[in-house]
Amino acid sequence: MEGASTLDSNVNTRGCVPVEAGDLFESLSRKVVGQPRALRRIVPYVQMYQTRLNPADRPAGIFLLLGPTGTGKTRTVEALAEILHGSPKHLLKVDCAEYQSDHEVAKLIGAPPGYIGHRESKPLLTAERLLAAVSPNCDLALVLFDEVDKAAPALTSLLLAILDRAALRLGDNTPVSFEKTLIFLTSNLGAREMLAAFGDTIGFRSQARPSVERVADLLHSVGYAAVRRGFSPEFLNRIDAVITYEPLDAEALGAILEHHIEELRRHVRSRLGARSFDINVAPDAREVLLKAGTSPDFGARELKRVVHRMLTQPLAALVADASVAPGSLVNVGAAEDGHTLWFQASAPATSPAGTELPRPFVLTVDENAHLLRHLERTLADAGVSTFAAATAQEAREAVARHRPDLAIVDLVLPDSDGLSAALELQRIHPQLQIAMTAGTELSSDESDVCDRHGFRVLRKPFLPEEVVDLVRDLGLRSTATAGKP
Repeated sequence: MEGASTLDSNVNTRGCVPVEAGDLFESLSRKVVGQPRALRRIVPYVQMYQTRLNPADRPAGIFLLLGPTGTGKTRTVEALAEILHGSPKHLLKVDCAEYQSDHEVAKLIGAPPGYIGHRESKPLLTAERLLAAVSPNCDLALVLFDEVDKAAPALTSLLLAILDRAALRLGDNTPVSFEKTLIFLTSNLGAREMLAAFGDTIGFRSQARPSVERVADLLHSVGYAAVRRGFSPEFLNRIDAVITYEPLDAEALGAILEHHIEELRRHVRSRLGARSFDINVAPDAREVLLKAGTSPDFGARELKRVVHRMLTQPLAALVADASVAPGSLVNVGAAEDGHTLWFQASAPATSPAGTELPRPFVLTVDENAHLLRHLERTLADAGVSTFAAATAQEAREAVARHRPDLAIVDLVLPDSDGLSAALELQRIHPQLQIAMTAGTELSSDESDVCDRHGFRVLRKPFLPEEVVDLVRDLGLRSTATAGKP
């Protein structure tokens, strides 16, 4: 009797769509770079809640996140909110630096009746605000107490009841339950000691690092020693997991920079539309950006601002001066001084009819050859380049070689199920948009996967014009022209 139907019933009761551990970890890893050990500590608590195996009468999970600034502590909570609720802002965040005096902590629960300020402002930790932090897909609220070590001792005392019994009483004696919450506390305690203890043996300047396990153990011992000095034993005993984030290495910082550059490309395409252009950042320019935007003390925190200052602002100036033609490629390289960048816009590709933008490139994956030919003709007439694959293996090879903008994948393939194939294609090319085609109604699990990953769904039979409308709706332009037919 305790089969899948019981699990489905529980999910409907709790309102939280199950996510397999591998899928959740993989989704988090794409959004939070360089911290696999930390993410693996968090995933099981989400699953315990989704299967109703979490302890009763206390929060679903309580985490203290340690480590140097700019290593992804706050980003982890935002990424989890994006996966569970669809937006990184879908959480209740308390900036503890704003509550450094005991009287300011009272703002979190409100003044009692009869005191000055009662009814004048609403407290922050209310049931309504917790409800606003959930979504139709999941009723697990994420609560973040950022930089908790900077708060007044009164906040720590306030947290004791929340962490122990998942209960809080506001100033007017209204009870608030935190049973359906994951609580994250971030702290920089021990961060400087961590960097000082290892110097250049960690971070991105190291040539010979100790083993990953040894680095993690040493970091944790240094951080936990600092935490024991900063918090009382009764407070620490209520924490489910003290998780230490490692300083980011060169590979992780490079991946974060690539994420910011790709984010800028998507921003240009979405905001400028037909006037958009592509951006190519040379390796030497990336080195300049990494040098200016990262450090052992601040991690990758400054990198986004450096990309904004050194890439986005100069590009905006070129667009304002009409120096970048629609459809052109802006090459970015390092200047001779090694500290600044140069920008050069190449002319867009031309044809006898004049200037034309790069064509969107669509991969269709279906064993129905007649459908593929019909789609190809219709898309070609609409100015869309296409490439067809009949199997998942052919699709993997096509994505690795051609880097299409959109893949239209049938739910049933001869050598794989379509959803698994689509997820693998997106792992090969993370910027790939996916649309699924199906001749029958999707199951609830299949619909959940599509919703979670943002896959569009086309019901068969569909008109080829619907695919053209989808391409236009997504605002696709080809981002990789090399090797395309």
